[in-house]
Amino acid sequence: MGRNNLLSLGLEDHDRLNKELGGGIPRGSIVLIEGDYGAGKSAMTQRFAYGLLQEGASATVLSTELTVRGFIDQMHSLSYDVVKPLLNEQLLFLHADFDSGGAFSDGDGERKELLKRLMEAEVMWQSDVVFLDTFDAILRNDPTFEALVRENEERQAALEIISFFRDIISDGKVVVLTFDPSTVNEEAIGPFRAIADVFLQLEMIEVGNEVRRQISVKRFAGMGQQVGDTIGYSVRSGTGIVIESRSVA
Repeated sequence: MGRNNLLSLGLEDHDRLNKELGGGIPRGSIVLIEGDYGAGKSAMTQRFAYGLLQEGASATVLSTELTVRGFIDQMHSLSYDVVKPLLNEQLLFLHADFDSGGAFSDGDGERKELLKRLMEAEVMWQSDVVFLDTFDAILRNDPTFEALVRENEERQAALEIISFFRDIISDGKVVVLTFDPSTVNEEAIGPFRAIADVFLQLEMIEVGNEVRRQISVKRFAGMGQQVGDTIGYSVRSGTGIVIESRSVA
């Protein structure tokens, strides 16, 4: 597996994330980043995106929570400056606005078939890496998916989306999905866990009176160098993601 088959997460002199993850994300993969609310999914997404951009990859970030202003502010607070990549269109940022009658609903408030709309938005899939943060919110807000869930057909619905993603990654692109598993049932998330080439769980563990964060690597197909099972990290204002070296207690 040549290194050029990996999209480097960069920032080698800033943090050790790329090294800990074996030198980057394999091209042509579906990446699932899972964690409960507050586990750091957005910060990890932002770190991935910024590092990839620094290495020359193009990225699309679709956020269900942040507006472009909020995104720029949050990135800036982590010392990830994205104004230039946004201006030169190396980075495409989209805000999925579900409730204010914005991007994904009609004037009369009727909800559109969100996933279908996303799949048809060709320009967003042209980037090397596409982030859907958070994917569970997109699923929950899609009336078609909802209807299938009511009929206990969430596996079928998931498989249709998965075949679309497989199509996208067939020419070397990467799709990164973030998921809060507490918001959707097991049947809906199971198929995505099963097909993810890279599956990372962000965990918060209480040690005494402090909370430690770690990336638990559940699966990493096509990795470069060895990837650790668990990678301790923290999110620091003004610095971004910091990989913690753990002393063995």
